Amino acid sequence: MDASVVNRSSGAVAPGFLTRERIVARAGFNRWLVPPAALAIHLCIGMSYGLSVFWLPLSRALSTGQPGPAACPDMGLATALVTTTCDWRVSDLVLVFSIGIVMLGLSAALFGGWLERAGPRKAGLVAALAWGGGFLIGSLGVYLHQLWLVWLGMGLIGGIGLGLGYISPVSTLVKWFPDRRGMATGMAIMGFGGGAMIGSPLADLLITHFKGPGQAGVWQTLAIMGTGYLVVMLCGAFGYRVPPENWQPEGWTSPAARNRMITSGHVHLSDAHKTPQFWLLWAMLCLNVSAGIGVLALASPMLQEIFGGALIGRADVGFGQLDAGQKAQVAAIAAGFVGLLSLFNILGRFFWATLSDRIGRKATYATFFALGCVLYAAAPWAADIGSKALFVLFFCVILSMYGGGFATIPAYLADVFGTRFVGAIHGRLLTAWSTAGIVGPLVVTAIRQAQVDAGVQGAALYSRTLLILAGFLAVGFVANLLVRPLGERWFMTQAEAAPGAHAAARPSGSFGIGRGGLTPVAALAWAAVGLPILWGVWITLGKAAILFR
Repeated sequence: MDASVVNRSSGAVAPGFLTRERIVARAGFNRWLVPPAALAIHLCIGMSYGLSVFWLPLSRALSTGQPGPAACPDMGLATALVTTTCDWRVSDLVLVFSIGIVMLGLSAALFGGWLERAGPRKAGLVAALAWGGGFLIGSLGVYLHQLWLVWLGMGLIGGIGLGLGYISPVSTLVKWFPDRRGMATGMAIMGFGGGAMIGSPLADLLITHFKGPGQAGVWQTLAIMGTGYLVVMLCGAFGYRVPPENWQPEGWTSPAARNRMITSGHVHLSDAHKTPQFWLLWAMLCLNVSAGIGVLALASPMLQEIFGGALIGRADVGFGQLDAGQKAQVAAIAAGFVGLLSLFNILGRFFWATLSDRIGRKATYATFFALGCVLYAAAPWAADIGSKALFVLFFCVILSMYGGGFATIPAYLADVFGTRFVGAIHGRLLTAWSTAGIVGPLVVTAIRQAQVDAGVQGAALYSRTLLILAGFLAVGFVANLLVRPLGERWFMTQAEAAPGAHAAARPSGSFGIGRGGLTPVAALAWAAVGLPILWGVWITLGKAAILFR
């Protein structure tokens, strides 16, 4: 029976072309068309890391071109949400990011099971409407000067798009690339890290273009970017295909028989969180992210306060003794440092996830924790000897492993729990990210403030912070050691794991599905996502070059 008929008879409102049945790949489909579709979505939602580009212009939205801000010093949060006469505070605007990250974890956890049933196309469509629509609602909020609309659109609704967009390609890519799980998920999740690298300079260009007398240029920028994100994410969603049930690449055999850490069975979504392995992996991701995001939160002030005048050839002058002009020079160099860290965060997602296909997921995470622990502990030494090059190198490697942790964890989950519900399980695990987004910055800023209050300056200001972050990774190393293969009782029986009505089983490698390599169509799809990434890399390298002048 046609899928659309089934939908009508069951009362479903979604058109047939959105159902999972309609996106099962047919003969001749090239699996290399799926990663660009995933990248298209992740490059859009990755702009969540670049939202800070809007905060300063928005904090002068009502007073652009005027001598001073339209400030209301005694304004409370409730008033800030609805005022039309006072400029917004940066502290109120930053909460948009926090709301979005919390909603990412919650929506990924709550809707992961629905995603597995509905398929990636329908989930990608909802993600596109939520993320692109969130920007459009935010644009309206800026135009009307209603902060609650910005929170609702870019925070709450956009956060739902973040969660669904983030996990929508995971199970699909893992099933299309059982021979290269790490590489496949690394390609997609690399896009999330690259979204801000493209979106931030694009937003700067648009704001500059639209800015004028009495115009901050932000609502127009949000409207254009929201529309663009909606279109690009819809293209990605409609590019998704899922392989037939039990499909595998021709000539490939599962490594499960050779590697005890890779299962050939499947754990049901309702059982995964009952296992100690789930919570060990949750703790590993949370600790790795807490350490990395803590560094990102303080990267710019850390470089400035540790090296001070040495950044501009004045090694005899501390940061506190610099004049306004020198501080501006130092701040520009620190911005280049942040850009370089972002680039390594992106590249690490692909490099480490791909390496994990060769050395195994457990060995990869052991490297993250062991090497990261050494580098965090060694960073104060590099600062003490005044070696800017070593200090920057250490943190570039650390941030590459921060990104690599995100990209490797989906493949780790597939190894331990099987592929049937890996997208939904990954969604629940992402609550570790939401937790780390609060814990990491809170810990490092609290320690730093305590050091400042105690009168500590220079490199010593961050030594204790870095050693505590090294301790986070040491605990993560132990958690990784404790991960063991699951017992047989956790896996579904053959009857429970039998193919559902949504995807009839076909012989492995049948009909040439998954073949094709870099065909003209695949090359065009990769160019569509690759060229913006290259543009973003070029812009980032240009900003980072100031570090080495």
